[in-house]
Amino acid sequence: MARDEQLKERWEQVQNKLSNQFADGEIMELDAIIYIIGVQELGQIHRRFKKDHKLDLMHIAICTLLEPYGYYEFDYYDEEGWPHFKIKEELPTLKAGEQTVLMKEAIVNYFLEKEYIS
Repeated sequence: MARDEQLKERWEQVQNKLSNQFADGEIMELDAIIYIIGVQELGQIHRRFKKDHKLDLMHIAICTLLEPYGYYEFDYYDEEGWPHFKIKEELPTLKAGEQTVLMKEAIVNYFLEKEYIS
């Protein structure tokens, strides 16, 4: 199977599984999935978050997702338990479509590693 086809198939698997688990089957978009990963990584699953914290959660997710690619490195947890990362390498300038593909690939790899999908 071609790499692009495999990514598409696995992305749909992630999207469907998370949509059924968190959105009553309504298909979750990329941003919503990134948010879910941020909540997972923070580990405060049953807490309600304010709008500014939602952006912070998405930042946690993006750093976590791009860490295996060498762009970020975990640095420390603050006194409230929030993880902080440092930039190891600047992200290359990508077109919107390229950014989406990179994030989908990183999300698929994240859920493969967590054995959420196979």
